[in-house]
Amino acid sequence: MVWVIIILAWLGLCAGSFVNALVWRLHEQKRSKKADKKLSILNGRSMCVHCRHELTWYDLIPLFSWLLLRGKCRYCKKPISVQYPIVELISGLVFVGSYLLWPNTVHQDGQWLLLAAWLVSSVGLLALAIYDLRWMLLPTRIIYPTLAVAVIGRAGYIFFFANRPGRALLLWLTSVLVASGIFYALFAINQKLIGFGDVRLGYITGTLLAAPQKSLAMIFIASLLGALVALPDLIRGRKTMASRLPYGPFLILATAILVIFGDSLLNWYGRLLGVN
Repeated sequence: MVWVIIILAWLGLCAGSFVNALVWRLHEQKRSKKADKKLSILNGRSMCVHCRHELTWYDLIPLFSWLLLRGKCRYCKKPISVQYPIVELISGLVFVGSYLLWPNTVHQDGQWLLLAAWLVSSVGLLALAIYDLRWMLLPTRIIYPTLAVAVIGRAGYIFFFANRPGRALLLWLTSVLVASGIFYALFAINQKLIGFGDVRLGYITGTLLAAPQKSLAMIFIASLLGALVALPDLIRGRKTMASRLPYGPFLILATAILVIFGDSLLNWYGRLLGVN
């Protein structure tokens, strides 16, 4: 188990480094009026975001390079955002924490497939959260590849490992309908209430949760988290009820909570209501 944790931690740190590069490159591509091969996600070489100097391998060691360089570019000496080590650390913790806290036994009944799909999907979800926090947008160039991974993982589990595949498929479709349909209804009523990116995000979160009650819980938890974050600024008058707030990160955080702790939370709530 120790070696598995070490490997997952390193993969998570590397995934976080990829997230930082992906988010920056996508935004720079959007800003650029002409195609720039240096900004290619697949072929572009890593570079400083300030001086555009090409980075060497020892500048790119996740977390450690930032610490060794004391948060400054080796070449232009300008500060490297603290976002970089934070995102890498979060990704590492997600990879290790998901493995250690996975609600079912990882090595049987196809749970390894669900865990793998979740870990890969979490990379895209983290990228979406960072992008939405910074620029109030959920890019389709991240959403659809992440959705593809989630769908392949869920479909593979249902058709090869589920005891009742028909019921599991129905729960999955209903979960997506809840996670995405509620936001679509809000979008249709008033496009100022919510963006269509949140509707698309529901395809992913509904697939990962694959249970309508978890999708409902996700929306509730995300709304609660959003209210808690916005409340201090509302009280101080820094924001009004009409102020925009990126909702995607809260939906993503709520999804992560429910992927790992969803069954326990729903069982606790059922006992609280006297249902269980």
